[in-house]
Amino acid sequence: MDNRSSGKTRRFVSRRRRAEGKLRAAGVDALLVAKAEDVDYLSGFGGEDSVLLVGRGWACLVTDGRYDEQARRECGGIDVHVRKRGMSEAIAEALKGRRVRRLGVQAESFTLLQQDRLAAALPHKRLRAVPGAVASLRLVKDAAEIRTITRAVRIAERAFGELLAAGRRAWVGRRERDLAAELEYRMRLAGADGASFATIVAAGSHASLPHYRPAGRRIRADEAVLVDWGAKAGGYCGDLTRVVFTGRIPPRLARVYEAVRRAQAAGIAAVHAGASLRRVDAAARDVVAEAGWGEQFVHGLGHGLGREIHERPALARTAKGRLRAGMVITVEPGIYLPGVGGVRIEDDVVVTVGGCRRLSRLPRDIRAMSLR
Repeated sequence: MDNRSSGKTRRFVSRRRRAEGKLRAAGVDALLVAKAEDVDYLSGFGGEDSVLLVGRGWACLVTDGRYDEQARRECGGIDVHVRKRGMSEAIAEALKGRRVRRLGVQAESFTLLQQDRLAAALPHKRLRAVPGAVASLRLVKDAAEIRTITRAVRIAERAFGELLAAGRRAWVGRRERDLAAELEYRMRLAGADGASFATIVAAGSHASLPHYRPAGRRIRADEAVLVDWGAKAGGYCGDLTRVVFTGRIPPRLARVYEAVRRAQAAGIAAVHAGASLRRVDAAARDVVAEAGWGEQFVHGLGHGLGREIHERPALARTAKGRLRAGMVITVEPGIYLPGVGGVRIEDDVVVTVGGCRRLSRLPRDIRAMSLR
């Protein structure tokens, strides 16, 4: 085993040890992890249709024949059980000979039907729902995770920058969905595993819909186009939003853009370890309200980012809790005007003790987003 593989194995062992601490708090002897992102986080296994059992000093991946070789390559220090029957029966087989009387089940990833089947396969064991056990471990990112997220952000920036550099001719007359497809293709060429989520390209009045799905509408000259996109690399996501102007900037949207830009700056300035999630949201929301568009800021200021595009914590008016150093979050205020359009500016930042570090480098000045 080379040094890189050895270091990777140690990282997963360390994560599983932290998960073992959750077992004691939950009063269980082992935890059944079924969410693919959490299985990967704790084991390094990137396949599907598999679960991970984590006990005190041991771990076992339950998978099927399609992933036998892959699992043994990726999961150093973990037992691999290749199932021949249903998943519940395979879990029961994998637990034979292990001292597990109380099994914690990752509540957010198991349906009631799956829990019933598991209970039938394990009649002599007590099942207990354990929500959020792995999600809480993933809140704070380590240095390797932050580097990987940064790489995903760089890939997304490169692809978007290429489209910007192509100028107005690469935008005007194109269908929204075609531009979205090209952006995702460029991210692939730049090294992405894929898009973090379905890319949003919303032209004109379509941008008043925060989660618009690009369609056949053609982009016109002298209008605003909202683009929300992200690359996934090494299992981690990036998430960015910019508004591009295809010529003359509509005066009303120029005022909206400036309000959103100032709101984002206020939100980023409020980020630091120990900051209240509500107060960070309020720092940006107050700027939007003072500009007269408070009712048009219809979502939270941001969210956690990592193996999934939306993770804890949530930055919102009703959010509880505080930021911690090492969290990676988005800061994305927006103003949406039905029938007119919308503006959202989004960047990814890592929380530090004294503030935060912006991972994205794209400019936010309105002139930089104007095509020539």
